[in-house]
Amino acid sequence: EVQLVESGGGLVQAGGSLRLSCAASGFTFDDYAIGWFRQAPGKEREGVSCISSSDGSTYYADSVKGRFTISSDNAKNTVYLQMNSLKPEETAVYYCNMLDYWGRGTQVTVSS
Repeated sequence: EVQLVESGGGLVQAGGSLRLSCAASGFTFDDYAIGWFRQAPGKEREGVSCISSSDGSTYYADSVKGRFTISSDNAKNTVYLQMNSLKPEETAVYYCNMLDYWGRGTQVTVSS
């Protein structure tokens, strides 16, 4: 059974940092790209970043380039999202994704 479990969310002031983790199980980690999405209240879910665990290639949405860093630890089957210089408008539930599978999300709240 595929499982994606997010953690690391919380409350942070604008300009602060958080590191999210996505622990994956139930599939061959190296074979798939894993992504982070977020959904703010009243808005559609949007892609933030993704990483190919096999070759380490990455993608970032323009809005987070230079502030967010995605990485993976293949030994731990875990993907991380380091988020720096957070903005209040980035308050959202952050989800981990692989193909059609989603985690339950972790809440990130950025106060102004």
